[in-house]
Amino acid sequence: MITRLLVALFLVGGMGTGTVGQGVLPRQPRGVHVEDAWRRASPDRAVQLPADHVAHPEYRIEWWYYTGNVAGDDGRAYGYQVTFFRVGVDQRPVNPSRFAVRDLYMAHVAVTDIGGNRHRFADRLNRAGVHWAGASTTRYHVWNEDWRVELDARGRHRLTVSTPSFALDLTLDEGKRAVLQGERGYSRKGVDPGNASHYYSLTRMPTRGVIRIDGRRLQVRGQSWMDHEFGTSALDPGTRGWDWFALHLDDGRELMLYRLRQEDGGAGPFSSGTVVHPNGSTEHLTVSDFTVTPGRIWASPASGARYPVEWHVVVPRRGLDLAVSAAVDAQELQTRRSTDVTYWEGSVRVSGTSSGQAVRGVGYLEMTGYSGAAMSDVMR
Repeated sequence: MITRLLVALFLVGGMGTGTVGQGVLPRQPRGVHVEDAWRRASPDRAVQLPADHVAHPEYRIEWWYYTGNVAGDDGRAYGYQVTFFRVGVDQRPVNPSRFAVRDLYMAHVAVTDIGGNRHRFADRLNRAGVHWAGASTTRYHVWNEDWRVELDARGRHRLTVSTPSFALDLTLDEGKRAVLQGERGYSRKGVDPGNASHYYSLTRMPTRGVIRIDGRRLQVRGQSWMDHEFGTSALDPGTRGWDWFALHLDDGRELMLYRLRQEDGGAGPFSSGTVVHPNGSTEHLTVSDFTVTPGRIWASPASGARYPVEWHVVVPRRGLDLAVSAAVDAQELQTRRSTDVTYWEGSVRVSGTSSGQAVRGVGYLEMTGYSGAAMSDVMR
């Protein structure tokens, strides 16, 4: 899932004051509620691909998210994250100017040099309307200045990012068929049925291309994970944050789990997960089907936040008993240039057993709500 929801709704929460980050945003029109101005996720709407790769401006919040673990031709392992966000500001604009702020576009990008024990990230905030950033509604093309993702003529996902300290130029095949999370892509996040998103994943995408880092140009190959979510929603009261796992196991399965973390540290009732089998078939998991238990803590010297960087993951009915640990402890992002949200997102290593047989893997872990206010307070 899911800093995507955190970041987008954090921005929405900031709109009541008329400001966010470095920008000034118009207030919501008087008498117009979010649920009236934007469409909300509904179980009556099924995700359809490839049509739903494109932007959905009728919903207030949307993101396209990629992470991957790749091996370089230098013999070292690398992780990467590329996330594009769209947040609707005014669904009923009265200003016809092309400079009027209707949508904001943010992007977070990062590379982890696992052998070098170093994590680098960058972020951007731009508005639509003058070609600084945008997302097409007719073909899959999302961009923020010169950072972009699009489909090429062969249906492959092309990611291009360039920053002063690193760059990515990656081609991703879709691999396994898409996983429609929840009910045909309708994923509940709270008691109110509208507190949901339309959510699908591409869980094992063969990846190749080039990473530039520290002046080195590396050919890389590996596997990636893609999420796309869109909706108009909030979190239930008392939700502190979440812990989200996307794991590639070496037996050909993928495992996605997210725990909506309550104030008491327990898992909220809409925590969920999915097992994706080697043939692409899926198995939905409810909160009672798995446990995730935090272990060793890493304290960020930058933010003071304390993140569990080792976890014990158990899915009894699948016989999975896994240890998940950060490939590099320091994979925190402080996104002051875009969303001013602090969270941890990074590459992880997996070891353990499946029905008594050894299994290993890699993946990505996202942890939110460890720095600052509870997410349900931020996102009202």
